[in-house]
Amino acid sequence: MAEPDQRYGSVLVSQLTNYLMEDGKKAVANRIVYGAMEKLAEQTKQPALTALETAINNAGPSMELKSRRVGGANYQVPIEVRPSRRIALSLRWIIAAARGAKGTSMENRLANELVQAFNKEGAAIKKKEDVHRMADANRAFAHLAWGNRNR
Repeated sequence: MAEPDQRYGSVLVSQLTNYLMEDGKKAVANRIVYGAMEKLAEQTKQPALTALETAINNAGPSMELKSRRVGGANYQVPIEVRPSRRIALSLRWIIAAARGAKGTSMENRLANELVQAFNKEGAAIKKKEDVHRMADANRAFAHLAWGNRNR
């Protein structure tokens, strides 16, 4: 479990920093995250931590697909996402979307992606909707989940 960060005392901000960090450069990741948080608070006119939590909740999926092998065939079985995995997926998708955008600093791209997730739009939200659509399409295989064991 990640330790709470210095500025906000939040495990969520610490997780975001750790997911963003490359090659062990935590100071660089911290600078990017704190800068993005300030811009997020400025654009949403809410406290940075509240806005971040809302953005992550908006981007987190409630259902996902897991492959199950049954009688020689693979089925994509929809299962419910655990809260910890929901946060991890949403952070991953937001960072991936920010990295995919080009033309400005990572701080600006991350801030923009967080603002878009806060407003329920952007690449991370699209990814969530795609996952939900796939889970809905494969609802017929839900009976193969065997009590929704998350393996």
